[in-house]
Amino acid sequence: MINHPRFIGLSMVMLFLLPTSFAWGETPDDLVSTIEAHARQALPAPAKESEFRHPAAELVELGRILFFDKELSGNRNISCATCHSPVLATVDNLSINIGTGGQGLGPLRDAGDFPPSLHDPQSRGSRNMTPLFNLGHEQFTKLFWDGRVQKNDSFPQGFETPAGSDLPFGFEFALDALSIFAETDLQEMTGQPGTNELADASLLHPQVAVWEAIVDRLGAIPEYVELFTKAFPSVDDDPARMNIVQVGKAIGAFQAEAFRADDSVFDRYLRGDRGTMSENALRGMRLFYGSAGCSSCHAGVFQTDLAFHAIGMPQVGPGFGDGLGGHEDFGREGVTGDSGDRYRFRTPSLRNVVLTGPWGHDGFFNSLESVVRHHLDPASSLNDADPDQIVLPPRPDLDALDLIAFNDPVVTAAIESAIEILPPELTDKEVANLIAFMETLTDVSAEDGRKTVPDRVPSGLPLAEIK
Repeated sequence: MINHPRFIGLSMVMLFLLPTSFAWGETPDDLVSTIEAHARQALPAPAKESEFRHPAAELVELGRILFFDKELSGNRNISCATCHSPVLATVDNLSINIGTGGQGLGPLRDAGDFPPSLHDPQSRGSRNMTPLFNLGHEQFTKLFWDGRVQKNDSFPQGFETPAGSDLPFGFEFALDALSIFAETDLQEMTGQPGTNELADASLLHPQVAVWEAIVDRLGAIPEYVELFTKAFPSVDDDPARMNIVQVGKAIGAFQAEAFRADDSVFDRYLRGDRGTMSENALRGMRLFYGSAGCSSCHAGVFQTDLAFHAIGMPQVGPGFGDGLGGHEDFGREGVTGDSGDRYRFRTPSLRNVVLTGPWGHDGFFNSLESVVRHHLDPASSLNDADPDQIVLPPRPDLDALDLIAFNDPVVTAAIESAIEILPPELTDKEVANLIAFMETLTDVSAEDGRKTVPDRVPSGLPLAEIK
């Protein structure tokens, strides 16, 4: 395995819309004219200001502090920002995350001591860390790789989540509801029973009791009571009026505000600045919204249809508790219970894609080009996959779990049989042009998230990941 470089990737599939032949000497102006003549309806409309949330400053500030405070984790050793680091484009640059008990930040993070103690990670995370960009846009109503948190009006609370009927009422946005679940995951933030009161509460109820214990912690810190009162006047300096819905709303508001990313070269092009694209990027854009078919799944201004597709990604890591000894990941089937959804995962947005690797639901691919080429022949890519490219900090007991499903030919054959995309035929130059277009999806604000980091947090816990 490769340990700790920085990587990139993406996902795309196919739809035939436009011709891609280019006349010799074709200029960028010619390309613009061609695109506007043949693909005006294929290109998405630019994002509108009215489609984004505009939360109050007090709510955003409370969410910012909570996002960075390790007080929300069982052993007070990890925060939301540890794995969704703003200085690493809201990801951790690992194939799958190392949660509570790990040491360090991003690609330098390790997996604790060996032999492991109760404070060390008992397993790796199950999936690749998803970026947080533009989740405050009204489009994002389905979240996580398997969509297990999504807007659903058939539920009384308005959302379908792992908590089912135990989800508290009061959420308006899927992002806010999502923001209270990592704190209840033993591997991610809660820690192991016997090490802290949050983890012990999980034995009583894996969500509700943990949420109550988190609010009790926050209510015991006077500065938090003050911050909650500013954001939610009904709290009125009374810790008993604080609740987990307020926590989720605040963290969601911060993410919606801080990680908005709709000022890329591509966005400016859609808004009429036709001089922003390079010639290669224009050619790549015509492929993306044309014969390469990427936009059939990577649709819309943020390049996702929010639907679920099986594209033959190799399975590495400890899995999601499915199939072979609990080491497979059945993806969307785990939510719907429908075997037809096996190995389907949500189409990721490609916004800031060059910054947010490695990619794939388990972070298998460590370069943008490698994952693009996977889509050109997913079956061969799956069967010839090289696990040395995955990016995980080594630890013997965890390493032993990483390739159990990968090395099983029955699992590989099952993943291959589920592939549902038709690969396009692209030349090396066309692949390069597609990548040039994907580079235009980067918002410069995503390249430096230091401004989001507070100087301190009310718990007094350190912000830095110090060994």
